[in-house]
Amino acid sequence: MFNNISKAIKILVVVDFFYNSAFASFAPVFAIFVTSKIQGGSASVAGFAIAMFWLTKSIVQLPIARFLDRTDGEQDDFWAMFFGYFLSSFVPLAYLFVSQPWHLYVLQAFFGFLMAWAAPAWYGIFTRHVDQWRVSFEWSLESVFAIGLATAGATALGGYVVDRFGFDILFIGAGCISLTASFLLLFLKRHLFRKVAGEKIMPEKRHYDRRP
Repeated sequence: MFNNISKAIKILVVVDFFYNSAFASFAPVFAIFVTSKIQGGSASVAGFAIAMFWLTKSIVQLPIARFLDRTDGEQDDFWAMFFGYFLSSFVPLAYLFVSQPWHLYVLQAFFGFLMAWAAPAWYGIFTRHVDQWRVSFEWSLESVFAIGLATAGATALGGYVVDRFGFDILFIGAGCISLTASFLLLFLKRHLFRKVAGEKIMPEKRHYDRRP
């Protein structure tokens, strides 16, 4: 069932599992961090901080997606995704130095900007490499494994780590895991389209008209 999945899809799902685990680990305790560790922090500050991420990402993502669609080849998608994941890995570490609400707002806006590059690039690559005869299964593999199971395990573990060791250990651990995930993307590069003489070709030939 899993052996015939393209290597690109496998790598994307595994990378997302670790990356989502890293950021999900502090999601349930983020408001506690804001109210207890940031001067003037409150539930409202936590809410505005999360809103700042989504607002920035929503405003910037569509123009970036249009730019990526208009650029030939997949190299632009790959590097947009890689640097988005790589640079955002430092966001959990930056939380250690946040002391004022405006610091948090700026950091969240920066995080949203990075994800506005990474998200459409990820969607594009995944869509182009998904096996056409089991689209639902492979998208569900991402949903179940890289999002559902990753979030379930990471949120439970994150709460435990905060209770036992504190926020510093949690953020350092999250940063290291997400940084590792971003470097795993380098294994994806050789499985992407490459542009030769103005045409896109696939490094591995797959047949979509029949099941293996």
